[in-house]
Amino acid sequence: MLDFEQELLELRDRIAELNREADADPNSAVARELAMLQLELEARTADVFSRLSAWQRVHLARHPKRPHMFDFVERIFTDFTELHGDRQFADDGAVVGGMARLDGDPVMLVGHQKGRTTNENVERNFGMAHPEGYRKARRLFAMAEKFQMPVATFLDTPGASPLLEDEERGQSWAIAESMASLVKLRVPIVVTVIGEGGSGGALAIGVGDRILMLEHAIYSVASPEAAASIIWRDADFAEEAAASLRLTSDELLAMGLIDQVVAEPMGGAHNDHDAAAVALDTALRAALAELGGLGAEELVDARYAKFSAMTAYEQVDAGADA
Repeated sequence: MLDFEQELLELRDRIAELNREADADPNSAVARELAMLQLELEARTADVFSRLSAWQRVHLARHPKRPHMFDFVERIFTDFTELHGDRQFADDGAVVGGMARLDGDPVMLVGHQKGRTTNENVERNFGMAHPEGYRKARRLFAMAEKFQMPVATFLDTPGASPLLEDEERGQSWAIAESMASLVKLRVPIVVTVIGEGGSGGALAIGVGDRILMLEHAIYSVASPEAAASIIWRDADFAEEAAASLRLTSDELLAMGLIDQVVAEPMGGAHNDHDAAAVALDTALRAALAELGGLGAEELVDARYAKFSAMTAYEQVDAGADA
């Protein structure tokens, strides 16, 4: 449980205790007290989560019980068939993908996958992809275009793997090529930031026609710890860095860097995977339906214009104040 959730713990424990008593007699005074406490919990949870700092949102995005890509895949899609390997070096467990169906229509899924246990996290390198992962992604993007399937990507990584051997195998080149392939892809692309959207490791599969973001996810040019190490030369300034990076969903929406914030269930997606999946399912269907009526040229041109607009800036003449 995160520190800011502690004040809700006593209330949740009391509700759990009363639930056991209310099962015996649903019309008792216990049941009425339970209903009142549940309303109080909702109100207090809404208040706590309305006051979260950027650093607290970072902890939510990294919550060990937060739903990962496969949690959403099994709840939203059917007939998922995972595809493996980059056809050059190896299969990367940090980037997963394959074909699935949404309401019977084929769709290509690609995303980062973290583990739950220590062994799973080691196997998936904590969601930090090697160059093989991005080459696998490119292979699946090309397959989607060949068979005219829309693409849905899911971002959840602290960043690409920084190991020397990854750089020797072309990490930066693999990231750049993955981004370039998405820019030119002639099928609809919907991107969702479901947890951590860290640096180029996330952006490698983050170029799309619609960018969705779960309410308590984060998306940033660098992790707060990395930014603190660069700016302050001290990772202990991560909390200050998080506030400066403007990495939360509401800030990114206000800046026009994402298209939609997908609301999470009360207390965060880690408390209710099913409800989080229902909300994301609705948003994905709406985005794909909107994009489905566009031709290939329209998609590519609009995608290029979308990301070109993000480079706009305002030049301020500071001479008068100097």
